[in-house]
Amino acid sequence: MKKSTIQFTIQLDSNNIPEKIEWDATEKPESGLSETKAISINLWDHQQKNTMRIDLWAKDMPVEDMKRFYIDCVGGLSQSVLSSTGDEFIANEMNALCERLARHLQESGKG
Repeated sequence: MKKSTIQFTIQLDSNNIPEKIEWDATEKPESGLSETKAISINLWDHQQKNTMRIDLWAKDMPVEDMKRFYIDCVGGLSQSVLSSTGDEFIANEMNALCERLARHLQESGKG
């Protein structure tokens, strides 16, 4: 059986706030650690029937980038819903939300 690994390395300041986030994966095209400014990991607990979340971002990540990051996350989830369940309604509603949020950022002059 093939195994794949994803690894995150988080450098924290004295207040345990992320200063630097790096990641690596066995399936990543380039080898070695790559820096990122934010991660959002969701895990489904099938026994409790709920989602566990880990959200981290580097303290130097601009707020506007964070907003775009979350809009992109919702857009990606919309594609995942469509491919995993075939539910076009949910996928379309999520995409419509992304479009409204992106328009809001543009209209506020920050997107």
